[in-house]
Amino acid sequence: MTQTPPDLPMRALFDAQYQASRAQIDVPLALRLDRLQRLRALIDVHGAALAEAVQADFGVRSPRLTEVADFFVLRALLGDLEKHTGAWMRPRRVRTPIYLQPASAHIQRQPLGVVGVIGPWNYPLQLTLGPAATALAAGNRVMIKPSELTPHSSALLATVLHQAFEADELCVVQGGADVAHEFASLPFDHLFFTGSTAVGRKVAAAAAANLTPTTLELGGKSPCIIDASCDIGSAAIKIAHGKLLNAGQTCIAPDYVLLPKGREAEFEQAFAAAVASLFPTLAGNPDYASIVSDRHHARLQAMLSEARAQGARVVEVQTGAAQAAASSRQMTPALVFNPQPGLRLMNEEIFGPILPVLSYRKLDEAIATIHAAPRPLALYWFGSDTVARDHVLQHTVSGGVTVNDTLLHVAHENLPFGGVGESGWGAYHGETGFLRFTQQKPVLLQSRFAMGSLFYPPYGQRFDRIMGLLKRWL
Repeated sequence: MTQTPPDLPMRALFDAQYQASRAQIDVPLALRLDRLQRLRALIDVHGAALAEAVQADFGVRSPRLTEVADFFVLRALLGDLEKHTGAWMRPRRVRTPIYLQPASAHIQRQPLGVVGVIGPWNYPLQLTLGPAATALAAGNRVMIKPSELTPHSSALLATVLHQAFEADELCVVQGGADVAHEFASLPFDHLFFTGSTAVGRKVAAAAAANLTPTTLELGGKSPCIIDASCDIGSAAIKIAHGKLLNAGQTCIAPDYVLLPKGREAEFEQAFAAAVASLFPTLAGNPDYASIVSDRHHARLQAMLSEARAQGARVVEVQTGAAQAAASSRQMTPALVFNPQPGLRLMNEEIFGPILPVLSYRKLDEAIATIHAAPRPLALYWFGSDTVARDHVLQHTVSGGVTVNDTLLHVAHENLPFGGVGESGWGAYHGETGFLRFTQQKPVLLQSRFAMGSLFYPPYGQRFDRIMGLLKRWL
């Protein structure tokens, strides 16, 4: 395949995709599937090298972690798209109301055109290629701006994508915050962003100048409610896994725990045992990822220092003979009991292996704590009391929920994934994602036996009789 030079100016790359998208509005199923299969082949051929690049970006991050958290999810998504795209792209006939009959109507599903994808650094492959794959399945052209915080994987991703795709199909633009702002300012037909709420505001503002519709997959403070009916021992391993996957650098990681008062010691012991089971050692353990940068590591340490200074009880969970090494940015997991409401830990997304624990007396107190903050991206509930579970589900709003586990709702392709309020807007995965990148064009086909003239002026007694009949039917 001929490669268009990837060093073309950003606007030239966009213009090429724009023209191509307008020249080929009807994108056949065979071409959509071919593009998806090229992505799958790219993962199969270059997966090991990409995983090593991610490891180089983090310092310590096992290729096996990238296999399960990036490639496994991507393969599942690609399989779902390959299986269903043919059905999803077909027109949908809709019922025509009696006052418009004998006309018929349908919804024609068409590509939007050019989709921009701004990817994050925490899962730089899954959270970049996943939206891109969905947009390709919907028949769009795609431009990707990967994170500058993962330069090795971003550069390799650009190289292998430019080998597999023409630049007017899919291309990668690299650079820092200035490039990201210019990218977000392009007049895309849709812009998909995954990242922090603070940066999401800037992306939305830049896109608004062009009235570009956006999907914002942000973060927030996702609560984990432990019900009085919960077996804390079995819950702790799932909470620890959800919190410490990628060292807490996961947008849907449990951000704080709401725990029945009096069970703090039980949870502390169970969590420590869970950490030891998952990570028998911390220092040098490739399964326990580094914090991505010195700046983020320093930010997390400052959060802990502030909590200690304000009287919170901080419990660092050590495992193995050696502590997690500051030089490798492998940060020791920490529980923070009784944090004050004004702490950064309680007002900012943590994105690290620190877990605040708040005690409650009654379930409604826990719900009130959740309501006092912006609506979260995820919510987790643990217990066996289905009445209490349903009470929580009915009285809280969040982007998604997993009951008696963490993270796994994001792996279900038939469940939409997205935020609400400050945790984002718009959702993708499965048909929801396909439709996010699709124009659902309504089409009404008038019949030669149409009686629309009955509604034409001049109005008189005949019009009044017809409207009287319709009122009884409607």
